[in-house]
Amino acid sequence: MRSKSDGTPAFSYEAPPVPPKETVEGSVLYHAEHTATSTPANAAEPNAYQAYVAASASVADRILENWNATQAKFDKENPKQVYYLSMEFLQGRALTNALGNLELTDEYAAALRKLGYSLEDVVAAEQDMALGNGGLGRLASCFLDSIASLELPGWGYGLRYKYGLFKQALEGVDQTEAPESWLDRSNVWEVPRYDVTYPIRFGGEVDAKGNWAAAEHFEAMAYDTPIPGFRTRNTISLRLWQAKPASDLFDLPSFNAGRHQDALKSVADAEALCAVLYPGDDSREGKALRLKQQYMLCSASIQDILATFKRRSGGKANLADLPEKVTMQLNDTHPTLGIPELMRLLMDEEGLSFDAAWKITSQCVNYTNHTVLPEALEKWSYDLVQEVLPRHLQIIEQIDAMYAKQHPSAPEATRIIGYTTPEVEEEEEAEAGAKGAKEAAAAAKAAPAPVPDVVRMANMCVIAGKYVNGVAAIHSEIVKDDVFNDFYQIWPDKFQNKTNGVTLRRWVAFCNPSLTKLINEKLGSDAWLSDWKQLERLREFADDADFQAAWRASKLENKKALAEYVYETQGIELNPEVAMFDIQVKRIHEYKRQLLNILGVIYKYKQMKEMSKAELDAVVPRAVMIGGKAFATYTQAKRIVKLINAVGKVVNADKAVGDKLKVAFLPNYNVSLAEKIIPATEISQHISTAGMEASGTSNMKFALN
Repeated sequence: MRSKSDGTPAFSYEAPPVPPKETVEGSVLYHAEHTATSTPANAAEPNAYQAYVAASASVADRILENWNATQAKFDKENPKQVYYLSMEFLQGRALTNALGNLELTDEYAAALRKLGYSLEDVVAAEQDMALGNGGLGRLASCFLDSIASLELPGWGYGLRYKYGLFKQALEGVDQTEAPESWLDRSNVWEVPRYDVTYPIRFGGEVDAKGNWAAAEHFEAMAYDTPIPGFRTRNTISLRLWQAKPASDLFDLPSFNAGRHQDALKSVADAEALCAVLYPGDDSREGKALRLKQQYMLCSASIQDILATFKRRSGGKANLADLPEKVTMQLNDTHPTLGIPELMRLLMDEEGLSFDAAWKITSQCVNYTNHTVLPEALEKWSYDLVQEVLPRHLQIIEQIDAMYAKQHPSAPEATRIIGYTTPEVEEEEEAEAGAKGAKEAAAAAKAAPAPVPDVVRMANMCVIAGKYVNGVAAIHSEIVKDDVFNDFYQIWPDKFQNKTNGVTLRRWVAFCNPSLTKLINEKLGSDAWLSDWKQLERLREFADDADFQAAWRASKLENKKALAEYVYETQGIELNPEVAMFDIQVKRIHEYKRQLLNILGVIYKYKQMKEMSKAELDAVVPRAVMIGGKAFATYTQAKRIVKLINAVGKVVNADKAVGDKLKVAFLPNYNVSLAEKIIPATEISQHISTAGMEASGTSNMKFALN
């Protein structure tokens, strides 16, 4: 029986027995013949994708038993459950993770050989779930893995983006963006829940009593993905929401009259809601779509949370007990609208007073801050919120007024609603200056009053949150001392630190099996996969020549695999035997300083061009690789990508420099590519502008390898 940090017992399960070899082979072969794929499967001559579907369906059968048992246990014992709301999840390939956590990798590798495929080829047929972009999404996924492995009750909530952020490619030296159509061949791992739908509304009008007559109506439908824990039956859910038009809004008369676009407008609008992650927001329409996405995530999730609470209460639900059973973690400010949405549901749907709803809400919500930059804290135009969510704006104004009344001396910058004073036209100022004192005073009295301008989402999170956490010790101190210091003066006990982390299973065991084998041999077991502190024992072997040689051999094996990938995808030849692999992979941003990195490469190249042959011969060969996506509308970031590729074209074509320096940009960086890059790295660049990186977890992954 494991224990949680507070000493209370966690859920405990007996580990399922390892299935006989024949059972695994039979299951894979059965699904190769009977599970539908994009084309009829042929067990005798399958393609890699069909073999992937067969293996995944077989593993999913095993997970389903644990998944159902876990949900039944949650429903029966009704524990307090954490619900993790995030706009991003970067899951990576599900088959690798499932086999590893179930400890069935060897059994399935053997079964797949019966079909004529290596496990590596089959795994490569899976496309990453395109649900995230950077550390925010990967952190969320690591949390889900940890929750499942620690046998804790928890769920993740996100959106089911059809085309992801974008698929990055190179056209010459320039980045291009295309839809990342990861759902084109369906998703073996998800289970559509046709019976789990909730209404989503936007726009319209609201009266003084809070009655909301919305203008747009949609439904959010659930798609569940199982998250199996490591060495446990505990299998939690990642529930993703897909928008669809409200069933009664299809205009059949218009369609039959030939006005097809008019009839299908609601379908197109629903498709747009979950089409892409972070749609371009240069236009008002783009901003409105982002706001709608955030609200849809919050509304559907919280309606689902309340439904679960009522179901588990057996018809005796007392909403005042909600904080005893529910805690919602907001991953950054994107799910902030969950605060007024929970208030709306409690007030408008359940009939609670504002004070009663606030007492519940303020005990159910926690907020994770991910930035130290005040200008990066999310703000929305007051007018836009009023247009898209008029009822929620009413509630936000009530919360803001309550805060102002309770803390009258708090600075204006801590208010949720920010105000601006309209500028007086120059002509009016001149007229006022020409008048006498009496007229000027009258004009001053008639000066325009401040008008609401912005809605500050981070302020709402802090005011409503039970706890607010940073993601590293130094970041949490900056949050208290700088970013939210005014709030810290009011609620010092509200602020906490929760240092980010990574899962050792995916980021060592599953992506670097040769290193894992070596560590297991030296430590005598693989217990370190659940207790990272055991890795400290490796210090005993730091001077062991045999251990050093085995470590170098493992690194070279991984370098060769990456060099082969770079040649196949980019046509750039690297020499893993001699070149030091120098790598920086993260989203392209000015503060992450890929520009500084490539300027350093230019400087090294210029130095080499001025060296004598003897001096050049003494230089340690270096292969510089940079990867990451630049947002489609982030012009400066795209220019950095262009510069990296332009430098690479010059350097890689210089025969005089040869293998002494190579430069490669690795497009479409994602979890699966990271699993290939990180084990091969010898120098990893983490050079973000000091004071601007809240935590960063990629450094941990590189350090472990």
